[in-house]
Amino acid sequence: MENKRKILVFNSLAGEKQEFKPIQEGRIGMYVCGPTVYSNAHLGNCRTYVSFDVIFRFLKHLGYSVRYVRNITDVGHLLDDGEDRMLKGARLEQLEPMEIAQKYANGFHEMMRIFNIQNPSIEPLATGHIIEQIEMVKEILERGFAYEKNGSVYFNTIRYIQSGNPYGELSGRVVEDLMAESRDNLKNQDEKNHPSDFAIWMKASDEHIMKWPSPWSVGFPGWHLECSAMSKKYLGEQFDIHGGGNDLKFPHHENEIAQSVGSCGHSPANYWLHTNMLLLNGRKMSKSEGNTISPEQLFTGESKFISKAYSPMSVRFFMLQAHYRSTLDITDEGLQAGEKGFKRLMDALATSKNVQPELSSNSAPKDELVSEIIEQIYSDLCDDFNAPKAIANLFEMAGLINSIANKQIASTEISQYAWEKLKDHFSFFIIDILGLKDESSEANENTTNGLMQLIIELRKDVRERKDWAGSDKIRDGLKELGIQLKDGKEGTDWSRI
Repeated sequence: MENKRKILVFNSLAGEKQEFKPIQEGRIGMYVCGPTVYSNAHLGNCRTYVSFDVIFRFLKHLGYSVRYVRNITDVGHLLDDGEDRMLKGARLEQLEPMEIAQKYANGFHEMMRIFNIQNPSIEPLATGHIIEQIEMVKEILERGFAYEKNGSVYFNTIRYIQSGNPYGELSGRVVEDLMAESRDNLKNQDEKNHPSDFAIWMKASDEHIMKWPSPWSVGFPGWHLECSAMSKKYLGEQFDIHGGGNDLKFPHHENEIAQSVGSCGHSPANYWLHTNMLLLNGRKMSKSEGNTISPEQLFTGESKFISKAYSPMSVRFFMLQAHYRSTLDITDEGLQAGEKGFKRLMDALATSKNVQPELSSNSAPKDELVSEIIEQIYSDLCDDFNAPKAIANLFEMAGLINSIANKQIASTEISQYAWEKLKDHFSFFIIDILGLKDESSEANENTTNGLMQLIIELRKDVRERKDWAGSDKIRDGLKELGIQLKDGKEGTDWSRI
């Protein structure tokens, strides 16, 4: 499917909406900063990846071949006090750093599955790309934008600015504001030529566990360098879209741009897309202030901030009701409203599948309305991926579906062709683009699986008593219901006929 639609995206680097034009016709390279796997995925992560999941789905639908790269940071991400997040997690849980990385990477992937977020095309690990990061440090040094001090290598921001490069353009910062905001190891501040300089390679102390040999020292790469090296490896020196949370604009994305210019001579991405922050009851989430809620707490209802549990799909729907560039305020009332809205769409979806109205075979008055709503949803999504506006039009489609099913719209007012078009697009936008799914059918499937395992265990008991007639009765009865049992050396499996 060749895309002929004009797409507008809000480019954070330009501070305005721009028409999206890929570098290569029909192909898109998209890099989104992934999680640092030292703890469980938080809601901010989930909101960002839900947003980019919709973007990924929609761009593919429009006919683009999309290479979506989302990394895993498993080394080098420093806290404000200079401690590596991975090492802190390992120390607190008394595990090896790679155990921490594996444990929380598994948890992250499970949370992505729960939210029905599609896998990226490539998911590189920072620790798997140390060679590429060392090579990028060499390139930056060769071009004169970095310097080595006592085995560590720092990016020279003043030299970068003096060379005519606008450091701070993405985040809107000026270098004077950056002096006190560096997130590198505070004990090494006196090594820098300027406080705004940042580490691209850090010499490791003797007790540091995660370290590698390099031309400068045994050490580890800077956090910002990881994404620069991996995006370059898989998407090239320049690619189309770079995304992430708004909190990454500075210092992470700002420093990514500087590193790419320092090594390659140009910015890595043409369009920078950023999701906005989450609030909880109108306040910024803060663990220290106790104003926080996890995805797991939303699903179980075990939080003082909510009155009940909410399903993953109702939470996903709630997230999509706010534009990805807008703040999202999590409140119990908002979640309840989101749950009702999600149910309304799912009920209309079920109605569209189960009802078969007898309609006109010729063009009818309501046909044009169906086409107009569908086209409006495309326009909404092409306008900076505006899911909330698309959802509003999906509710209009739901109203049409219910009115046709309830015969409030006469059979002469809409054609059979328009009805098929209406229900197909309604299902497609909800399931394939917004990534929502009917949880009741999933729950029924889980119940069926559980019942079948119970029946298999009961039949096993019957067979152990050598009651062959009883065993055959269970097998034949299930066969009449369209279920076949297969006995083997390792037990009994079942499948639908």
